[in-house]
Amino acid sequence: MRRTLFASIAWNSRNRAGSCTILYNPPFCCSAEDERAITVVLSVAPGLDGRCVLDRVQTKKEIESLLVSRGLTPRTRFGQHFLIDGNLMRRLVDSAELSRDDLVLEVGPGTGGLTDLLCKYAGRVFSIEIDRDMLEILADRYRGFDHVTIVGGDALRTKHCVAESISNAIEMFHGVGHGAVKLVSNLPYQIATPLVMNLVVSFPAVRRLCFTVQAEVGDRLVASSGLKDYGPLAIVTQTLCTIETIARVGPGAFWPRPAVDSVMIRMIPGASPFESPAAARRFSMFVRGVFEHRRKTLRAALEYVVEEETRERLARDFDLSQRPEQVPVHQWVEMSCAAF
Repeated sequence: MRRTLFASIAWNSRNRAGSCTILYNPPFCCSAEDERAITVVLSVAPGLDGRCVLDRVQTKKEIESLLVSRGLTPRTRFGQHFLIDGNLMRRLVDSAELSRDDLVLEVGPGTGGLTDLLCKYAGRVFSIEIDRDMLEILADRYRGFDHVTIVGGDALRTKHCVAESISNAIEMFHGVGHGAVKLVSNLPYQIATPLVMNLVVSFPAVRRLCFTVQAEVGDRLVASSGLKDYGPLAIVTQTLCTIETIARVGPGAFWPRPAVDSVMIRMIPGASPFESPAAARRFSMFVRGVFEHRRKTLRAALEYVVEEETRERLARDFDLSQRPEQVPVHQWVEMSCAAF
C-alpha cells in the first residue's frame, strides 16, 4: 500500500539544483518495507537555510500510533497532556514572534508536536525532557537537525533553581547570540510556577515567555490585589513583566484530556526596577516570606522576615495594618527597596 507523507523543505536558493535528504521520521508506525513505499511530496520554500521542516503538526492519531509502536502510554506523573490542536500551537508560536536569531527553550516536548514548529522558525531550539522514553523518540525524530538540542533531565534542579543545562544554554547563547532567548512551551503542570518564577527573576536574557498552563496558575499570574489568587506569583511576575492571556484552552485541545481548563499566556519582561538579578531574587524572597503568613497583618508577618529596626523604618512610610494580599504590586516594590 502506498502512503503519502506531506512535508516541506527549506533550502538555500543558491542550491536549487542540489539534492536533499529528508530528515523527518514518519510519525506513524510502519515497517522498513512500508517506509520504502512512502512517497514524499515536497513543497519548496527557497531562501531559508537548507533545513527540512514540517508544515503541519502531529494529530492525536499519530501520537497514539507512535506511542503504541513503542509500547508506551502517556505518564500523568510527568504531566503528559499533549497539545493536539494545531491552530492553538501555531497561535502559541506566533505569539513568540520568533526569528532565525533566537534561541527557544522548550520544557517537556513530549513527542515533538510543538518542537516541529519551533525548529522551523527559530535559529536554535533547546528542549529538555524528563521522560527517557520520550527522549528516545525525540532523539530519533531530530537526528540530523543541527540547530535542535535535546537534553534529558528535570528542568528544575531545586524548587528555586533551574537545571544547570538550561542556565548554561541561556548564558552561552546570551554571550554570542544576536537574538533573544524565549521560552515557548506546553508546560508540564507540576513545574510551571517555579520554572516561570526562576526564569523571570534570575535570567533577564529571557525576553519572552509564551506557554500553556492550567487555568488556576494563569489566574494567579494576572490577579490583582484583594483577590484570593493574588500572591507572590502575581506580585513578582507583574513587577518584572507585562502579562497577557492569549487564549482559554479547554480539555479537548489535549490528549489525554486534563481534568481542568488551561490558558495560553504571554509574558514580556520590561525594565526591571532592580539593579541586578540578585536584587530581584531578594525581592522575590521578601514577598514569599511575608506571604507565608498571609493571614497576619504586615506588621506581624514582617517579624519573620526582617529585623525590628527595619520594621520600624517601614512603619513610618507604609500602612502595616494591612494584610499581604491587600498591598498592590507597586507598594511591594517600594517596601522591598526601603527594607534593603
